[in-house]
Amino acid sequence: MKPIEKMNQAELAAYVQNHLRKAGIEVVLSGGAAVGIYTNGEYVSKDIDLVNARFADRRNIEKAMLEIGFNSIGRHFENPSSKHLVEFPPGPLFLGDGKVNEISELKFNTGILRVLSPTDCVKDRLAHYYHWGDRQCLTQAILVAEKNNINISDIQEWSKTEGKAVEFEEIRSALEKD
Repeated sequence: MKPIEKMNQAELAAYVQNHLRKAGIEVVLSGGAAVGIYTNGEYVSKDIDLVNARFADRRNIEKAMLEIGFNSIGRHFENPSSKHLVEFPPGPLFLGDGKVNEISELKFNTGILRVLSPTDCVKDRLAHYYHWGDRQCLTQAILVAEKNNINISDIQEWSKTEGKAVEFEEIRSALEKD
């Protein structure tokens, strides 16, 4: 196994996820690290957001993370051998008010990484744009849409349920491939 200091972000996320899975803790990668994967590193995030999909107790997460050298520092975990922070946003695994439709599984030499699908990654980023005006997240959503096959009609329907149909139409052309 590759040492932690030599793992890239996706490999580290898969490694952590694999260890947690063995401890009965299910998490799914979301946020900026998912954007980084789907943009082939065009977007870079320093943290790894692993959504606590099954409401695992924080003490169990802390125990499992300590076993692989990560210490709890406030809301995130650090390992002195890694430049990446690991966080566990609480579940449920939702995108705004909508459920996650699809989880992708990507294979790395460090384990299988469960991550939001490209379409749900776009929705995750748009939720931050729609509800908090985060323009950086809009840029991230567009980057993911440019580099991946996404279901634009699913995003449109989800945007309607979020009460953001008008906002979606304003950005639709940026999300659609030429």
